[in-house]
Amino acid sequence: MFLYNKDKKGHLKQVKQVPFKLEKNVQEIFENNLNEIMGLQFVDTEYAVKDKRFDTVAFDEQNKSFVIIEYKRDKSTSVVDQGMTYLYLMLQNKSQFVLDYNNKFGKQLTVNSVDWTQSRIVFVASSFNDFQQTSSLFDNLAIELWEAKQFEDGHLLIGPLPKKDTISMPIPKTSNTKSASVFAAVSSVVKPVTEDDLLQVASEPIKELYTNYKRSILALDDSLEIKPNKLYIVFKQQGKNKVDIEIHKNYLLLYINAKHGQLDDSKSLFENCSNIGHWGNGDYRIKLTDDKYLQYILSVIKQVLK
Repeated sequence: MFLYNKDKKGHLKQVKQVPFKLEKNVQEIFENNLNEIMGLQFVDTEYAVKDKRFDTVAFDEQNKSFVIIEYKRDKSTSVVDQGMTYLYLMLQNKSQFVLDYNNKFGKQLTVNSVDWTQSRIVFVASSFNDFQQTSSLFDNLAIELWEAKQFEDGHLLIGPLPKKDTISMPIPKTSNTKSASVFAAVSSVVKPVTEDDLLQVASEPIKELYTNYKRSILALDDSLEIKPNKLYIVFKQQGKNKVDIEIHKNYLLLYINAKHGQLDDSKSLFENCSNIGHWGNGDYRIKLTDDKYLQYILSVIKQVLK
C-alpha cells in the first residue's frame, strides 16, 4: 500500500516514507500522545526495574492492568524472549509498579486490585520480520506488535499489526533452562483473553451470528481492531472503544459507545441503558438473536467512527 498526495488537477504524487532518526523520536511521539494512540494512561519513561529499563510504562484503566511498551530498530532480536523477560520482571516487582503509580496519580491502587492476568507488552517498530510477526500470533502470549511509519510530508501511520490467524498452542519451547523457567512463571499468571474463551458459552447459531456481525463491523473501517477482555469483545478504533459485544448462550448484547441522544436511531431499536447496570461501554444497547436489522445497526455504528 502506498500513500499519495492529490493536487487540484487530480494528479497523484507519492509521499515517501522517511525513517525516524532516533528510537527516542518514536518514544516521544507515543508518550506524548499515549491516550490518543492506544487509549492508555502514561505512567513513566525509562522505568528502572532491577538491571533493566523499560522504555515506557502505561496503565490500561479499562482492564486495570499495566502495559510495557518497547521501541525497536533491530529486526534480528526475539520479541518473545525480551517480552517474557520484561513481563517476568514486572510480575516479580508488583509492589513497585503499584507504589509508583499511586505516587504519581494520588490513587489508592493495591496489588490485588490490579489484574495481572491481563498484563502485556507492546513492541513498536517501523516494520517486523517474519519470525517476529509469527511470534505475536500465539494467542497465549501477551505480546502485541505496532508499526509506526513517518512520511516526508509530516504524516504518521501508526497502528497494531493485524493478527490474521492466531495460533492456539503451548508457548514455544526453549532449551535454555533460565528462559524456560521465566516462560513458565509468566504463563502461569498472564492469561490473555481470546474470542474463543468468550464464545465457549454460546450456542452454535449465536457463534455464527457473532461471526456475521464481527465481519460486518470490521468491514466498516480498516482501522477497527478486536480486543477481547474478560467480560466482552471490544471493537476499538485508534485506542478507543467504539462497539462492545457481550456473548450469551442464546443472544448477543451489542453496545455502541455514545451518550444517549447523540446518535440517530430512527427505528428506536436501541435501549437506553444509561441508568441500568451493564458491562459494555455507552448508553446504546440492543439484544441480538438474528441479523434482521444488521444493515440498520451498521448505519448507527458508523456514526461513532472517525
